[in-house]
Amino acid sequence: MKQFYWRSPDAYDRVQAAETTELAWECLRRNPDFGADFRSASKALPNVSPEFRQRWGLSFRS
Repeated sequence: MKQFYWRSPDAYDRVQAAETTELAWECLRRNPDFGADFRSASKALPNVSPEFRQRWGLSFRS
């Protein structure tokens, strides 16, 4: 696995070019509370609860 050096400007090239939604997703997917909620909600797919959507500020395309 490649070593990540957080002070290197090269490590952030992808982030600098990211759109708002891409950056938001990167932050959200690393949140352990979201991960736990997502695992629970994914068992109910495709009927994700409105509470889950509201808590995490998500909308899903149909």
